[in-house]
Amino acid sequence: MKKTYIARQAILNTNMDTIGYELLFRDSPENKFPEIDQDVASSKLIIQNHIYGDIKALSMGKVAFINFTENSLIHKYPLMFDKGDIIIELMGHEKPTKNLLKIIHYYHKKGYQIALSEYDLANHWDAFFPYIDIVKINIEEINTKRILSALPRMKPHNIKLSAERVETKNQKQTLAEIGFSYFQGYFYHQPEMVTDKKLTSQKAHMLQLLSETFNTQINYDEVASIISHDVNLTIGLLKMVNNVATGTQIEIKSLKQAAVYLGDEKLCQFVAILALSNLTSDIADEICKQALITAKMMAELSNNNSFEAISEFAFITGLLSKIELMLGIPISKIIKTMPLAPKIEQALLKEEGPLGELLKLTSVYVSGSDDEIDQLIANYALNKEVVQQEFVKASKWCNDLDI
Repeated sequence: MKKTYIARQAILNTNMDTIGYELLFRDSPENKFPEIDQDVASSKLIIQNHIYGDIKALSMGKVAFINFTENSLIHKYPLMFDKGDIIIELMGHEKPTKNLLKIIHYYHKKGYQIALSEYDLANHWDAFFPYIDIVKINIEEINTKRILSALPRMKPHNIKLSAERVETKNQKQTLAEIGFSYFQGYFYHQPEMVTDKKLTSQKAHMLQLLSETFNTQINYDEVASIISHDVNLTIGLLKMVNNVATGTQIEIKSLKQAAVYLGDEKLCQFVAILALSNLTSDIADEICKQALITAKMMAELSNNNSFEAISEFAFITGLLSKIELMLGIPISKIIKTMPLAPKIEQALLKEEGPLGELLKLTSVYVSGSDDEIDQLIANYALNKEVVQQEFVKASKWCNDLDI
């Protein structure tokens, strides 16, 4: 029996906050829609990630946009989900029918949000507007100037516009000015490099702290010294100790004692969360979450025989995989400020060696942006189902961090 795999793509608002994820059916880890009936694809996605899986973990507590054909709507597949967990996305409908309108009215009355995708601006869709919450437009197929004529027809129904295939930040800005509320694509992966940009003292502290806590042997004196230079870090560390020490009495007399009390694993987790949340204050938190998921997934997959030799470097490599986007500084300049192992530098700069291959595999799996995954998995004899499971588990772990 073939396994079902899911890719996802973030949908962001004008403030670059993630409002939900579109879940996309795949019949293998290769990131392409299979040659399969769309009704079958919808039902398999639902079965795999609702009955046998955890759709809330996969969508990290955000709303999940799920594609439904007319047949899957007739069979009432959306009713398997709580109305607050999903948005019904209409797809595969070239022309509206009276029956489809009746079905959409039914789900609207049930309280489900509905998104109309593959919208072509034709007037015959206007009858659906009273029951539609979001209209999705593929900007590669529909010229943005043509969209303006449809806006007055949508306005009385408070419909939100969502743009698909947004590839640059300039596109996103232009679309926001027209009236788009949501954006989907890889525009937030676009680095804006400033070669002479310098790290602020706070961000330099974060990178220092990351380096120290992920050394093979943690120097607690050095960690305590770095933390002592930042009030927020100090408060955060003490709060973490307080959470861990619930039910016991402990008197912290120094920052070093607090760091030692947490132990290596919890200290590294604390640093990862706090550092990334500070480094990503001016960009989409989606990048931060992708870095955390990549790190967790790399750490788990590195237990495989093919990657055991680099397992100690896996987590921090994944954690730093988006650092160039976070800081807007070339990675070649960033790593000069951090005492990283040569294997980590090689992986981050060139995606070379086993660590680089694991980074590439995991990164493209998390972002759903590449079609080389199948080959990468085969190269290291990984279990395809395990890779998918680790992705879902890492997503749940990241969501539970509540950053």
